[in-house]
Amino acid sequence: MPEQDPDLPAEHISENEPRSRRSAATLAPGLYVTATPIGNASDITLRALDVLRAADLVLCEDTRVTAKLFAIYGIEARMLPYHDHNAAEMHPRILERLAQGARIALVSDAGTPLISDPGFKLVRDAVAEGHAVTTLPGASSIMAALTLAGLPTDRFLFSGFLPAKQEARRRELAELAAVPATLVFLESANRLTASLADMAAALGAREAAVARELTKRFEEVRRGPLADLAAHYAETGAPRGEIVIVVGPPAPRAALGDDEINVMLANALARESLKDAVAEVVSMTGLPRKQIYARALALADDA
Repeated sequence: MPEQDPDLPAEHISENEPRSRRSAATLAPGLYVTATPIGNASDITLRALDVLRAADLVLCEDTRVTAKLFAIYGIEARMLPYHDHNAAEMHPRILERLAQGARIALVSDAGTPLISDPGFKLVRDAVAEGHAVTTLPGASSIMAALTLAGLPTDRFLFSGFLPAKQEARRRELAELAAVPATLVFLESANRLTASLADMAAALGAREAAVARELTKRFEEVRRGPLADLAAHYAETGAPRGEIVIVVGPPAPRAALGDDEINVMLANALARESLKDAVAEVVSMTGLPRKQIYARALALADDA
């Protein structure tokens, strides 16, 4: 049987054609942002398989990782690496291929591309040049952790990886303390205990969950107050696997007395400059910076 003309609309393609052949014939030019499994290979969607089989090119963070997925499903698409280190070189080449009418899929090593992965500049520029950009939603460690944490999901903020150095990490957490939403972080195993301890100090006694190896054989979700979680991992050591931390939102803020504000400022001044201490307390209390700054100066003078 002759190949279907790719310019013909879908209704001209026989339903008796194999699914992969029909998808190849109907896949329009453009960029396809394609989610892949975060662990369990069965979590890939039928639509994603269709696109990956039909694409002229698949852009991967690491072709070796994607090749394992392709081997499971018998996909023989051409792959090219696309990551932070080669983006400057690859970017114009990809846009040129799109301009020539190529069908290009963008995948990450696991999960949904652009979420803590390279790619947003490519999507932005592809849209700016008038190319079709389509998303193929699927697995995401952030969404998986949220659904398992048992914490409010009506409003959440994904904050990626916290800084590796403690001072910068505490400063960022202080800025997030007043956000009225569940917080979601990615973290490496070797920094998990330190990050949980800093979260307990900066965010207070909040309920949290540590999710690791999601959808894999040794999936685990440990729930409890931040301080208890920090103590657990300090005792047991760094766990294996990729980790997502979910932290519940702050309790409704009660009016703070002068003594409470002074204690917060004194604690912050003991480990930070006056400027950073003021910023931290302003973030945590929501009070005017001018008011907190004047109080900090008074405490510094009394010290």
